[in-house]
Amino acid sequence: MSQSRQLPVTALAAELKDQSIPLAQANIWDVRDHSAYLEGHLEGAVNQPVEQGFTPTMLADLTGPLYVLCGGGSKAPRAAALITELNPELEVVILSGGTRQAKAEGLTIVSGEAVYSS
Repeated sequence: MSQSRQLPVTALAAELKDQSIPLAQANIWDVRDHSAYLEGHLEGAVNQPVEQGFTPTMLADLTGPLYVLCGGGSKAPRAAALITELNPELEVVILSGGTRQAKAEGLTIVSGEAVYSS
């Protein structure tokens, strides 16, 4: 059974570069509610609210790590646990610090719908 791991959100770009994963192809899920997501989210993240739940079908076609983040850190670990229950083989990475830390550190935050879709 796979365990989720934590990665500071500020280290995401370096990890993607090390793994030769373009941002447009990274699986980044923002698990906050839709209104919070629209107010501002990490560039490349798609909205998958934890409150709406997850299904095996949502996870079936994912390859590589699934990066999960929220606003500050309370919803992402819960989402990671639910995702790991549904697909223990999937590598789940919790982006610690969330969008608040990303914004504070100057990472690209966009509002509205995601630039990239999964």
